[in-house]
Amino acid sequence: MPIAFKEWAVTVRALAEGEQLLTLRKGGIREDGKHFELQHDRFFLYPTFDHQRNDLVRASHMPEMRRALEEGVWPDGEPPAHALTRDGGITQPDRVRVRAWAEVAAHFTVSDPRIVCDLSPYYVWTTDYAEKRLSWKRREPLHVLLLRTYRIPRPVTVKVRDEFGGCRSWLEITRDLPFEGTPVLNDDEFAGASATIQAICEGANIPSYA
Repeated sequence: MPIAFKEWAVTVRALAEGEQLLTLRKGGIREDGKHFELQHDRFFLYPTFDHQRNDLVRASHMPEMRRALEEGVWPDGEPPAHALTRDGGITQPDRVRVRAWAEVAAHFTVSDPRIVCDLSPYYVWTTDYAEKRLSWKRREPLHVLLLRTYRIPRPVTVKVRDEFGGCRSWLEITRDLPFEGTPVLNDDEFAGASATIQAICEGANIPSYA
């Protein structure tokens, strides 16, 4: 079965539009051992509204919040009325649209908050939220995944299952999905951004995957 990586809908939307090039992980309470492990180097991007909060997305990227609602399919055809006004607590849709997949171009582990701040041009969250991801489980480093994202030709609608809930990274999708499509950034754009991200992360660490 196809493997998917679970992220906030606004993050998935930003990745699919080239507004974000990386993600950060420490491991959720439903991960094995509550630790993140890079189990796959290619996966589909599964959008979720679990714990998504408006106040944790930078003001400059708030339009992404509205566009991210298109990732869900609700029973009455419309997202909840409070979706853009209440932080967190958005009812999960019946189905979500998978419109992109990603491959891991590089994997770093970091522990310096200055690195997380310097990476801010490459994610849409507030730097405060990104630093909170770092500070959780202080003894463990933060995983930085540099992603090359591709849009598939046609979005595929996937049923939201109960077992997909909670703080977990990896899901198995029960329908076929195509590893095909167009990269959201061309080769030159991605190479330039990758070099910058690598230089930032290697200020304290050597990449553990490439």
